[in-house]
Amino acid sequence: MAPGLANSINPLVADVGSPPIPEAQSWIKRYDGSFGPLINLSQAVPGNAPHASLLERMAAAAGSAVGSQYGPINGDAPFRQAYAADLSRLYEGRIAPDDTAITAGCNMAFFAAMMLLAHRGEAVLLPTPWYFNHQMTLDMLGIEPRPLPCRAETGFVPRVEDAEPLIDEKVRAVVLVTPNNPTGAVYPAHVIERFAQLCRKRGIYLVIDETYRDFLPQEVNRAHGLFIGDEWRNTVIQLYSFSKSYAIPGHRTGAITADALVIEHIAKILDCIQICAPRTAQAALPWAIDALRDWREDNRAEINRRAQVFQDALAPLPEWKIESVGAYFAYLRHPFPEAGAQQVAEKLATERGVLCLPGSYFGPGQEGHLRVAIANVGSDVLQGLTERFKDLRL
Repeated sequence: MAPGLANSINPLVADVGSPPIPEAQSWIKRYDGSFGPLINLSQAVPGNAPHASLLERMAAAAGSAVGSQYGPINGDAPFRQAYAADLSRLYEGRIAPDDTAITAGCNMAFFAAMMLLAHRGEAVLLPTPWYFNHQMTLDMLGIEPRPLPCRAETGFVPRVEDAEPLIDEKVRAVVLVTPNNPTGAVYPAHVIERFAQLCRKRGIYLVIDETYRDFLPQEVNRAHGLFIGDEWRNTVIQLYSFSKSYAIPGHRTGAITADALVIEHIAKILDCIQICAPRTAQAALPWAIDALRDWREDNRAEINRRAQVFQDALAPLPEWKIESVGAYFAYLRHPFPEAGAQQVAEKLATERGVLCLPGSYFGPGQEGHLRVAIANVGSDVLQGLTERFKDLRL
């Protein structure tokens, strides 16, 4: 760093570590290919291309003069109307377009929600292991990420009885992420609804990130009943991403759902950090929400198949214990109790050509785990993991 520059940087930013995924990706430069092509199970990336008709519509929108102009702060009206109607159908509630705002991805949605709810010196309950971008966001805003421990013995599902004693006058919100990143845990509806009741009782918000909602197990038709009735309007902020469900992460399209009065305040933040969300996908997604419903359902079934294939691939290796699996992720306990998670992950990458992320990226107490993004590759590739994990030595 240049002389004097260290004194000019906001310490809340300077003290936050660099994004961890590039560090992990640097390990693959040392892989010699001896086990075959690299298997990248690190950053969650859709393992399938967008639907051809969606690509056609986005291409037309990108080539239009209208699509090159600024749009409304909260998102294009046809998109918000289609999204609100879909939410109302899915959750059996009453959600209006004015209860939504479109963001440049779900990370942007989380940033805006946290800026809205808390300020420097206050706190937010964050389930651990946590998604590192959530923790980084809170640290940079000067908001305490207060750990809400989630344990393997309870399927990494948070418990209200653990959360309640952690809530004091500093806590402004509780965050839930389901299906979870990094563990893949799917929170039961009754657990989510109990957290909403707790937040109502304590006068704070429940922020629920449902980025991976469209990859729930086949037997789960509705994630929760939070939007039935109107009590949610004083308690709930929901976040969503179109990136994985429509295989368009590069188009940065997410959403916030909250009461319209809350959305009015959110708009102030969005105007300063994005002006408007990217418009190419906004033009095509109103059509895709209904037209690609069967396509998304097929993708959900495929991702769930991949979860089973991953479990089958590691079944002959009981020393590698899958402690949680769901949607895009598996959370894996490695068999080296004396080693740190990064050492194990780096060894897998450099010697076996399997890139996954160490649990240490996801908060304190995670040195025994690796996060595996199982949705990134096809079942045929996952089947080959048995030989890659077998007889690994440190």
